[in-house]
Amino acid sequence: MGKNNIRYVCQECGHNSNKWLGKCPACNEWNTFAEEFIDKEVVTKSIGISTNKKPVPLSEVVIDDEERYKTKIREFDNVLGGGIVKGSLVLVGGDPGIGKSTLLLQVADAVSLSHLKVLYVSGEESLKQTKLRADRLNIKSDKILLVSENNLDFIVKYVDEYKPDVLIVDSIQTVYNPNVSSSPGSVSQVREATATLMRISKVDSVATFIVGHVTKSGAIAGPKVLEHMVDTVLYFEGDKNHTFRILRGVKNRFGSTNEIGIFEMSLKGLQEVKNPSEIFLSNRPESAPGSVVVAGMEGTRPVLVEIQALVSNSSFGTPRRMSVGVDHNKVVMIMAILEKKLGIQIQGCDAYLNVVGGMQLSEPAIDLAVVVAVLSSFRDKVLEEGVVIFGEVGLTGEVRAVSHVEQRINEAIKLGFKKCIIPKGNIEHTVSGIEIIAVENVEEMLQYIF
Repeated sequence: MGKNNIRYVCQECGHNSNKWLGKCPACNEWNTFAEEFIDKEVVTKSIGISTNKKPVPLSEVVIDDEERYKTKIREFDNVLGGGIVKGSLVLVGGDPGIGKSTLLLQVADAVSLSHLKVLYVSGEESLKQTKLRADRLNIKSDKILLVSENNLDFIVKYVDEYKPDVLIVDSIQTVYNPNVSSSPGSVSQVREATATLMRISKVDSVATFIVGHVTKSGAIAGPKVLEHMVDTVLYFEGDKNHTFRILRGVKNRFGSTNEIGIFEMSLKGLQEVKNPSEIFLSNRPESAPGSVVVAGMEGTRPVLVEIQALVSNSSFGTPRRMSVGVDHNKVVMIMAILEKKLGIQIQGCDAYLNVVGGMQLSEPAIDLAVVVAVLSSFRDKVLEEGVVIFGEVGLTGEVRAVSHVEQRINEAIKLGFKKCIIPKGNIEHTVSGIEIIAVENVEEMLQYIF
């Protein structure tokens, strides 16, 4: 064993220091430095992931199609780009209780139905706890091997012994390398454990899933290098008070990062939502001021959701501006545009905006729907039934063109909408089957909606 050195490592970003610091100079977080004992021999030991040690010309590199395992969970396969790639390393992050372990256990069951062997390593739960979850989900496959272990050496031993096709480690923050003196969950342990699992994934062609905890700010706990090391990063989003969960790919070396999967939490686990637009609009109130349907895009999928606005006189000196599902700054900006371009005195009113169903909308195409929702509530006038709206609004009041127009309109036609208000710059991309109203600015739009 080499001589152990003491280092102070920031548990948020991985910055090293020879002495303890109250504030990290790299990420500006307070009280995040922890003492770690680092073995030089362990740190400097290289981990090879390739058997080819000679450089080859780019033109001579042979490209083979990736071998993928289909899970038959369509939403999950779409996010991964068509299925689980053999030899890939996938990081799944999300809030506590959001459904990460439930989803991966369902994925293990789906993969085992294709006669593939799955090794499920739980570092947080006992075998009985995992078995209880499996019974609740009606999972009884003999191809799923369970083990409760957090020692990295034993995990590597089990992989060498049982040769699984898919490895699931829940979670990476509980796994520790006995050769590293720091505690489990520290930056050094997470980095070393992930590097070892990456070697297993690449050398032995094992599709590996690792669960990552998240911090209170929503980022995956541990060093940022963790997300750089893996092939795919999936974030499981959603509010525990809502039944809908969104699986979003923020990094994918084998597919697009524009895809999302929508699930609904039920007593039998996570169920696929095949038509999210219909579900989001199922309980929409009729003849309600401030209610507007917007055609948004989640990746390459069009989703119709309801935006509700409530504008009322303020009883305070400073009016309140609150939004759920839409950026607060966007709401403030749009209300300023209404005051400047339409002459509407709205600065003395409280304004509340909500996206129904717990969805998060961030694209510029929702601007026009926010404008209509605020005006509808402010004037206490109901928008005509069967109208869907989308478009970006500039600071000068112009309505700018957006992308994926045909997909948005086709989704509206599928759900029975009769009229669509779009930017004038998108008029050449429209389809038949619905009345199209093209507007150039917010003043022109005001003539059509009320």
